[in-house]
Amino acid sequence: MAKIRILLADDHTLFRQGIRQLISAESDMEVVGEASNGSDAVDRAAEVKPDLVLMDIGMPGLSSFEATRQIKKNRPETKVLMLTMYDDEDYLVEGMEVGANGYVLKDSPSQQLVSAIRDVQRGGSYLSPRMLSQLVDDFRSRIKSATRLPRFATLTTREREVLKLLAEGNSVKEIACDLNLSVKTVEAHKFNLMRKLDIHNKAQLVQYAIQKKIIKIPNLA
Repeated sequence: MAKIRILLADDHTLFRQGIRQLISAESDMEVVGEASNGSDAVDRAAEVKPDLVLMDIGMPGLSSFEATRQIKKNRPETKVLMLTMYDDEDYLVEGMEVGANGYVLKDSPSQQLVSAIRDVQRGGSYLSPRMLSQLVDDFRSRIKSATRLPRFATLTTREREVLKLLAEGNSVKEIACDLNLSVKTVEAHKFNLMRKLDIHNKAQLVQYAIQKKIIKIPNLA
């Protein structure tokens, strides 16, 4: 029986070595490559054509989410399993948006990771039990809530700042410089505000900002 060919993408060498040992102990799996950053992961995936990529969130350079998007675009049959210490719903949503097939927390028991690899390789999806429980609890609390805040009211102060600057035509890099934030942080704020407002492109964002009088319609006279 053919083994599941796995690419490890994580910027911590000791962690990669530990995962390699864990996978090597499984008769139906093998590690065919390693990468220490997002760009490396994209290149190595194109080179070794793995069945599955274990993708750490938070590596330096190219974001893990963009690396996942590129890997899935270049080779849709490759599965991607996000592996992270963050039990964060926003990261989970972003991972699913770019095509990840599962989300595993790094403090999960080793057999959970092994099971997740097999489930995803068979065509399923996987979510760490703690994240699943968190999502269920969040869903229940929303159902119990008698009133809903207007969408704009759910934005944080920083998200409103980013919304205004984006609508005014600033790039993510320009906003990061202006607000003294990292590009990755601004991208996260942009993703969150667009998700909360159910906005899917720049034109909708500008239109929303004008409707809410966040920016003024340019005077063309």
